[in-house]
Amino acid sequence: MRHACAAAFAAIAVFTGWSGLAQEKPEALVCQTSPTMLVHDGFEGNELSRAWAHDRFAEVAVVLESKVVRAGKQAVAITVHPNDVFEAGQNGDKDSERDELREATPLTSRENVPYEFSFSMFFPTDFPIVPVRLVIAQWKQYCPEGVKACDDQSPVLALRYIGGELLVTQDLERKHVILFRQKSEFRGHWLDFRIRARFTPHSDGREQAWLDGKQIVNYTGVTADQEGPERGYPSPGYFFFKMGLYRNVMPQPMTVYIDEYSKREMQADEF
Repeated sequence: MRHACAAAFAAIAVFTGWSGLAQEKPEALVCQTSPTMLVHDGFEGNELSRAWAHDRFAEVAVVLESKVVRAGKQAVAITVHPNDVFEAGQNGDKDSERDELREATPLTSRENVPYEFSFSMFFPTDFPIVPVRLVIAQWKQYCPEGVKACDDQSPVLALRYIGGELLVTQDLERKHVILFRQKSEFRGHWLDFRIRARFTPHSDGREQAWLDGKQIVNYTGVTADQEGPERGYPSPGYFFFKMGLYRNVMPQPMTVYIDEYSKREMQADEF
């Protein structure tokens, strides 16, 4: 965990080349052309950096701590309790709860632009192994507030940890696809993730993923839902990232430690 990106994000909009940081909510998304984006957060500050919005977690759920770290002196611990940021299920889905870090709006990904994400996660040895929905990282396609056509869509790309099994999934046009799955003991040691993605509703999209340096996903094809008035998604599309714990409602708390987050905008010829 090194220093947070660019002087602890004291000037996040200037650093990333974005302007118009009016609100840190995807419903009020304001985007302008940016130069190459480079973000790093090692969670080394006295408080959570401005790389993250605060609308997807209960304030007591997110703690900067120094006992379980990947590098440097600190990491962030996220603990979800019953009914944290509760959402009632829609269309037959079960009720959900979450504590997640959502990237601040100026860092939102743009359609057909390649990005690379990396971060490390640590699940304690007593982390509950239960057969319920648990999303630990996700990329969501931006749906404007109040647009029913897209307001209950699943993430276009997600990392899930369900019943002791790690999965990488896509949800496109309401079809659930598993790109990778592995059942193993993922608790008690750091997991280093690296994800490359270029989101587009066309067939030239790409997604790659590595776990602990080993490639586990290499996909080419559609990576976003179709856009336009009938589908609800704006064109071109935008995609925001979240990581933490998003699950079906259950009585047991869960804690995950996260460290060494980075995001960079890649050159077109890299990916």
